[in-house]
Amino acid sequence: MVWVREDYYALQGVPGPGGVMRGCSRRAGRAARKRRQKCECPIQSVSLCHQPQYVRLMKFLHQRGFTSALLQPALFTDTGRGLQTLKTIKPGQLIVSLPASCLLTTSTVLSSYLGHYIKSWKHRLSPLLVLCVYLVSERHRGETSDWFPYIDVLPTSYTCPAYFTQTVLAVLPADVQRRALEQREALQELHSSSQDFFRSLQPVLRQPAEEVFTYDALRWAWCSVNTRSVFMSHPCNHFLSGQDVYALAPFLDLLNHQPDVQVKAGFSDVTGCYEIRSVSGTTRFQQAFINYGSHDNQRLLLEYGFVAPGNPHSVVYVDADLLCDVLKGDRSLNQKMKFLKENDFVQNLTVSSDGPSWRLMTALRLLSMPQTLYHQWRAVLLGQAVCEEGEEWSVLMAERLCQRLLRDTRAALDKISELLQQCDQSVREQLDVVHSLRQEERCLLGRCLEVLRGMMRRPEEEELLPCQPDVDAVS
Repeated sequence: MVWVREDYYALQGVPGPGGVMRGCSRRAGRAARKRRQKCECPIQSVSLCHQPQYVRLMKFLHQRGFTSALLQPALFTDTGRGLQTLKTIKPGQLIVSLPASCLLTTSTVLSSYLGHYIKSWKHRLSPLLVLCVYLVSERHRGETSDWFPYIDVLPTSYTCPAYFTQTVLAVLPADVQRRALEQREALQELHSSSQDFFRSLQPVLRQPAEEVFTYDALRWAWCSVNTRSVFMSHPCNHFLSGQDVYALAPFLDLLNHQPDVQVKAGFSDVTGCYEIRSVSGTTRFQQAFINYGSHDNQRLLLEYGFVAPGNPHSVVYVDADLLCDVLKGDRSLNQKMKFLKENDFVQNLTVSSDGPSWRLMTALRLLSMPQTLYHQWRAVLLGQAVCEEGEEWSVLMAERLCQRLLRDTRAALDKISELLQQCDQSVREQLDVVHSLRQEERCLLGRCLEVLRGMMRRPEEEELLPCQPDVDAVS
């Protein structure tokens, strides 16, 4: 199934369901919880269905045509809040069928008291902004809001990078830190550019617009949509700008992510419901999971605010700055990096527990070649092998890159341990998720180094290009 998320720099893209509860009295972002299962402790769960806010939620959904005999809200020791099976779910069985009347979409907003203001505004608004404005406005209305039972169970904060303090941002991997800053800047721009529209809504507000639509309020709403909405394509609407693919799905969005779970999901025009069907099934009284997509842990952190332990899709990114720093002794490095950039080979260079990616090794093979063989550089990017010395050099450079990344990761873990001893609870929750990311990457880099050290020379029968790496001061 395909979940969609809002892209952190274009502010349009991929939302996915999620959320967490740390204890019964305070809601927190999903990544605030401890996701790593302790081997010596079995997973335990506590039902949440008798708590007042969940009673209200289920009554609210029941009035709109939804019932669930298979799942109930529960608090799990390994993941926090999720949905627990009440019966064994068989492969292919329908586990959730949420009527359209329970979905919060832009159609919901346009038919509400905000519809007139949105339709008459001088500029067309994005679907994301429309949903965010509605969430903020409905939260402002409190218990008089039609959607109060849903808003009341939403997290009050998140562990997405938009919430991170500067201290926490500083211990992120360089590439994640850069994208996190882009996410924050995009959100700040969305808030500042929407001020006139916010003020136009004053007639429906009980307080001054600037006190209702604060940056913090918009950030909460943006993270709610960004982390919790499911993909649902809507017809084009001339009142809105851009693709409209969002739907907030109460109850359904309590389902947590697990990388190896398979489900089928989507809106059924036949039943008029958003449906999720299990592929492999789940045993009774276990947590039911879904899959947000084949995302690595860095992307999960950026988009959803959590990390999946043992994620088979995880990689560590090698950014261009690190590549240049490790290879700074090459006299022709600038020309080679320019060539790589022109051919789109400086992005998505990664290592995993299986070793360096094909893109990274291809880039390193080109970097192994002397400037005099410029006419053969393109052939290398197309997969042509290089000489034996060039291949050995490329493996050696990949090993050094891993060593640098591992050293940085260990230093970050030491810093995080130090910060955890002197921070408040909100910062601790942010540090916890970054700590999980760094721990996962430390293990991944260690396994990658083992692979690199065991790599053999290329078979002599392969067609090789002659080369002589410019390694003057690289070593």
